Amino acid sequence: MKSYELRTTKQLELIGEIGMDKLTKAIPAKRVNIVQVKLVREKTLLYKDRKIRSPRDGYELIRDFLGDVDREHFIVLCLDTKNQPTCIQVVHIGSLNASIVHPREVLKPALLSNAASVIVAHNHPSNVSDPSPEDIEVTKRLVHAGEIIGIDVLDHLIICTDTFRSLKESNYF
Repeated sequence: MKSYELRTTKQLELIGEIGMDKLTKAIPAKRVNIVQVKLVREKTLLYKDRKIRSPRDGYELIRDFLGDVDREHFIVLCLDTKNQPTCIQVVHIGSLNASIVHPREVLKPALLSNAASVIVAHNHPSNVSDPSPEDIEVTKRLVHAGEIIGIDVLDHLIICTDTFRSLKESNYF
């Protein structure tokens, strides 16, 4: 407590030397924004099965959502406690053969939609479902980040035109 009192006394002495008028003029007040963060629905997609029971269910839903795209799209599918999809978001559009994502962007829609878990996915325009070392590394980072904030990353799917690969079923995590 004494060190606090000494620091406070020294600070007051310095203010006395500078002068309160000069101090308040030299440092303008900082304006702080008051914000509200919302999830905005752009459109809807009808999912007949209502619940994701397997990686194939996730693949079919995400494949229907993606359609025919020519670049890598990284998708997060948010699920409630009953594994019912609540929202889908494209979190990154990459080049012909790469999509770099950060856990912050991937897990943001899950937080905003109060998701219990997520399935992440990205397409391979090359139609080769083999995961790259980067795919495996980003999956591990997402699983770790999800554990910290309490959102389960159930799977990472690599989507091709007529097939897919589940990184969970392939024991990559």
